[in-house]
Amino acid sequence: MRGNRTPPPLGRVDLGEVPYERAMADMDEWVRQRREREAGDRLFLLSHPPVVTYGRATSPEHFAALLPGIPAVPTDRGGLATYHGPGQLVGYLVLGLRDRGPGDIVRWLELGLITALADLGLTAVRRDTPRRATSLVGVWTPDHRKVASIGMRVRGTITSHGFALNIDPDMSVYDTFIACGLRDVEMTSVRQVAAEQGVRMPSDAEIRNAVADRLGA
Repeated sequence: MRGNRTPPPLGRVDLGEVPYERAMADMDEWVRQRREREAGDRLFLLSHPPVVTYGRATSPEHFAALLPGIPAVPTDRGGLATYHGPGQLVGYLVLGLRDRGPGDIVRWLELGLITALADLGLTAVRRDTPRRATSLVGVWTPDHRKVASIGMRVRGTITSHGFALNIDPDMSVYDTFIACGLRDVEMTSVRQVAAEQGVRMPSDAEIRNAVADRLGA
């Protein structure tokens, strides 16, 4: 984030696989703890069993063809329909914006993920347009395929939710719903990008550590 203020320490919490509904209940408590200063800024790294989550602006037709056994669950974050499942790194950021100085939190997160991928030898970019649509938020390959989705919420001055980085999930799930509300978007993964760019596939631990390091955790 911009400005001369040094951001407060960002604690890292590794949780493993957590059901989405349980994580949302926990997030309410994490936000309360941060608001009341019982805890500092934290980055929670985890994964979820297969689920498609969707924000309030999502149309039912966006996930009408979901596979049996993959629930569609409403959520209070920004953004439209997004898949979570095994083979994906999910990061939830609970930050106090008042203590972190001025700046665009979503841009800061995008650039952190892009730099983390660069540390692993992978090239990724932002999607900049003259009038940038919310749906273009995220991390993309240079040929405009999406490798990470971002959806955040700010309650008062406390953030919640965060990002989902595709490491090596079942990519066929993306054929069954309209990811991010973009009919023509093509999703990809770190594994696919590494193969295309001739880069060694990093381990899950290397990816988690690179992301945490670049976000300051």
